[in-house]
Amino acid sequence: MTDVTTGTSHPPTPGPAADAQRLRAALAAVRAEVGKAVVGQDGAVTGLMIALLARGHVLLEGVPGVAKTLLVRSLSHALSLDTKRVQFTPDLMPGDVTGSLVYDAQTGGFVFREGPVFTNILLADEINRTPPKTQSALLEAMEERQVSVDGVSRRLPDPFIVAATQNPIEYEGTYALPEAQLDRFLLKLTLDVPERDTEVEVLRRHAAGFNPRDLTAAGVTPVLGAADLAAARESAAAVGANADVLAYIVDLARATRRSPSVRLGVSPRGTTALLAAAKAWAWLSGYESITPDHVQAMLLPVWRHRIQLRPEAELEGVGADAILRSIVQQVQVPI
Repeated sequence: MTDVTTGTSHPPTPGPAADAQRLRAALAAVRAEVGKAVVGQDGAVTGLMIALLARGHVLLEGVPGVAKTLLVRSLSHALSLDTKRVQFTPDLMPGDVTGSLVYDAQTGGFVFREGPVFTNILLADEINRTPPKTQSALLEAMEERQVSVDGVSRRLPDPFIVAATQNPIEYEGTYALPEAQLDRFLLKLTLDVPERDTEVEVLRRHAAGFNPRDLTAAGVTPVLGAADLAAARESAAAVGANADVLAYIVDLARATRRSPSVRLGVSPRGTTALLAAAKAWAWLSGYESITPDHVQAMLLPVWRHRIQLRPEAELEGVGADAILRSIVQQVQVPI
């Protein structure tokens, strides 16, 4: 491009499309960095990226030893984000998570000591092992991005997401998350035991000296900062959605409320969550507007924890995923 005032030539200014492409490439580099430490959990990595782009929280469900904690630590390291881990136990108190007022002998007054929730990515390990009183301490942080103690509200860092883990098969000494708290999670991701070839690769890395506690030695390096992540969020939020696709999301939600196997269907919060996740997935895939395919791809992780089944359906062994797949097949897709 030539400057008409001086006659000199300047390179063209990158537009929004070029910037979005650069940010997508950077997030692809993040995936590659996480892959240096975590093998065989590509879907969970994508889910965590979608949650970051959509400003949502993630519930990771899987048996012990499938790299749930390592996955979160690797992602935060590759993103140059601060992360803190809380091991939820039956004796954990709300102040142990949010922070509390402590007496300062030097000043003779009380000062606020921040809890681990003041971070970018909070790893809430085995969140269902702590009583509801402590679980509820996260509700305000997850929804409002702030903590209120003694009548004073304190903002949390941006970005802020909760990545909570739970074991799907061990129920002794656990407390099921209430529906109000489950609804605060944008996604529920299931991490399965890896396939044989993947597990062989895990053992090969450990045999070669891989230490999951030393990500730097494993070669995981920061490749994306908070500023670029904020720009990627804005770009993803700008992805379009036409009226037919919006109506399709609503029709799917209404179908869950009418299903004979469902006691409580998806709420309007669930429809907005599906829209946000579909936008993030469409942006990562290089689309300028969401399609029914993006909606269907995100429907299970966004809604599987938002519907309550009737007792008779649970006795028959029918799961939430199967019901949602059936609903997708029944609801007409806009052309």
